[in-house]
Amino acid sequence: MNTNRQLLVLTHLSQLLTAITGFGGLIVPLVIWISKKDEDYQMDEQGKAIINFQLSLIVNFIICIPLILIFGLGLLGFLILGIVSVLLPIINAIKASHGENPTYPLSYIFIN
Repeated sequence: MNTNRQLLVLTHLSQLLTAITGFGGLIVPLVIWISKKDEDYQMDEQGKAIINFQLSLIVNFIICIPLILIFGLGLLGFLILGIVSVLLPIINAIKASHGENPTYPLSYIFIN
């Protein structure tokens, strides 16, 4: 199977669409992963990790909403999740460009 590092990097960076435009950070990587997962084993593995990470972010943001009422912990959660949602895709895009295996820690496994 062929490995297309540029497409892997683009897939990781496409998660930043949510931070830039407010949407697309889940849809664009999902479309790329679905269309290319059979052609590249790394795309399949990393695509699953990206989708699991994006779904985990959504769940964690939803969990933070009621936590706002408890001493504002939800606001701290929003801040931390916001930073993580920008930094990890950039770090993992760099790793993918160097041929390393990117990871998204603390992601729930929705797609195995």
